[in-house]
Amino acid sequence: MSLNDYVKFLTQQAVIRMDQPKEERRTKKLERRADRPPFSNHAFGMIPLGISLFLRKNSKKKNRRK
Repeated sequence: MSLNDYVKFLTQQAVIRMDQPKEERRTKKLERRADRPPFSNHAFGMIPLGISLFLRKNSKKKNRRK
């Protein structure tokens, strides 16, 4: 892809975005945010989930013993 093609593509995308109403852009942005995984999973993978499940399991065992 040459530089000229890339500039053409960027200008087309900018024009398409400017033609959209502000509310439509806002709703799309909120949808993208909702679909994103939590930051801890994104940054560290499944480790935070595993730790939270382990701690939750242990806290339930402690509550049963009392």
